[in-house]
Amino acid sequence: MDTSADFSDMRLTPRQAELLRTAACFQASRCYSPTISELADELSISRSTAFEHLAELQRKGLLQTSPGKARSLKLTSSGQELLSRLDDAGGSVERSSDGIPLVGVVAAGQPIEAVENGQTLSLSSYFGISDDLFALEVRGDSMIDDDIRVGDYVICRRTPVAADGQLVVAIVDDHNATLKRFYKERSCVRLQPANEQYEPIYSGNCRIEGVVVGLMRRL
Repeated sequence: MDTSADFSDMRLTPRQAELLRTAACFQASRCYSPTISELADELSISRSTAFEHLAELQRKGLLQTSPGKARSLKLTSSGQELLSRLDDAGGSVERSSDGIPLVGVVAAGQPIEAVENGQTLSLSSYFGISDDLFALEVRGDSMIDDDIRVGDYVICRRTPVAADGQLVVAIVDDHNATLKRFYKERSCVRLQPANEQYEPIYSGNCRIEGVVVGLMRRL
């Protein structure tokens, strides 16, 4: 069972710390675990070198994996806690609380009086501060009829369950991530695109990673 560790005697090499951080960022940004080859490519090191560092991180209880299961590498709670401490100490991960000034409202119909207010608009002010929130950049046009376009960013709330019709990020066959509408069928699930050029995906091996709660677009 994974529990909090005593980090007082734990030492990481710079490369091990970098690999731990890279694995965490990969998982957070793509909603699935990286392979050894992908981590090696991210860090521009050989696969064997990445494997050696991963083995050491697993020995220290900072990473875990399920033998025989694709993309199962992930940080343990101890690994997440240590990475958080490293980031707090070194300032290598910086999160800004600044937002964009929210100066009022604008009409898309009849003009209205312009009244300025002094608020700011940020993701945290709109969606709240939660470790369950993450964002993904959209690639592909399978959801174009839902007005979700290439280059948009979907804001998601991490959850393993979804209701029929919800827009979800799902992992199919333990490997491929996709953005679709979720529907339960009798013996499987249906992941429904919003583009008639794409066929629905029917799967008996589907894992929900999150439900979409917002959309960002740069014009």
